[in-house]
Amino acid sequence: MKAIQLQQPGGLDHLRLVDLPAPGAPGAGEIQVRIHASSLNYHDLGVVLGRAGAADGRIPMADGAGVVTAVGAGVAEFAVGDAVVSCFFPQWQAGDQVPFTFATVPGDGVDGFARELVNLPATAFTHAPKGYTHDEAATLTTAGLTAWRALVVDAGIQAGDTVLVLGTGGVSIFALQMARSMGARVIATTSSNAKAEQLKALGAEVVINYQETPQWGEAVLAATGGRGADIVVEVGGPGTLPQSIRACRPGGHIALIGVLTGFGGEVPTVELMRKQQTLKGLIVGHREQQQDMVRALEQFAWRPVIDSRYPLEQIAEAFAHQKAARHFGKICLSY
Repeated sequence: MKAIQLQQPGGLDHLRLVDLPAPGAPGAGEIQVRIHASSLNYHDLGVVLGRAGAADGRIPMADGAGVVTAVGAGVAEFAVGDAVVSCFFPQWQAGDQVPFTFATVPGDGVDGFARELVNLPATAFTHAPKGYTHDEAATLTTAGLTAWRALVVDAGIQAGDTVLVLGTGGVSIFALQMARSMGARVIATTSSNAKAEQLKALGAEVVINYQETPQWGEAVLAATGGRGADIVVEVGGPGTLPQSIRACRPGGHIALIGVLTGFGGEVPTVELMRKQQTLKGLIVGHREQQQDMVRALEQFAWRPVIDSRYPLEQIAEAFAHQKAARHFGKICLSY
């Protein structure tokens, strides 16, 4: 089978296309899946650039979607021919005992889905939403579930809420689409006038150009009559968090997801405390939350926004496209 391996010390020029032996029959409790798609996340980019210290020869990619080709003894949840999508934390089934390392995450601590065939425990997958293509399903493992948990699980979104999303990456676009489907108003930021029009087409009521308006927190307050956003999907990190705190209403919720602007920095703690906001970090979610999300997605009319598709052999080009930060929505590998 075809696979991609990352050679140390990492970097886009250290991704190698290899031919590996296909796995045999799945064991008890396992399913065999022909992987047809993956999607790129910022976490995957960090791994392939060598920032995560992945083992030499690691097969990258946390997201995987495909078709069940064989079922091991004792598996009743899946049958041959079922479309499935992988779980980011395959051992975190439910509950609040959260994993805090990436030791079990495919493509990081263990081999991921940049390969054609895998045998894994059935509990490492869920069913894909009915009618989704493999490319669409592959966007759900990381970005889709992160947005779902931020809005639904942690923030308890309600119709009439105002949600602020930052930029046009996968999590932010998912959050925009989900929030609109749940009756919320969405304000978005971007640095591109062309992307601003795309955001409006997806339902963003107000779009703020953060290069033209560096104090965009004040612009959010102005757009909400001084009240602020109920929920902020914060994907930037230390470089954007102060403005997110300014933009969020008193008693509001900030979902801290990303580190796009760095790994540490000053936090305006007095304003956060004075406004009695909830600032909660999160990394994706567990399998039960993914199953809940899949049921919800089957009721929505929209589909994930896919910027571009690359064959597995062009994985380095796909990551170069992601690194350039010109994409809108998700970048997928199809194979």
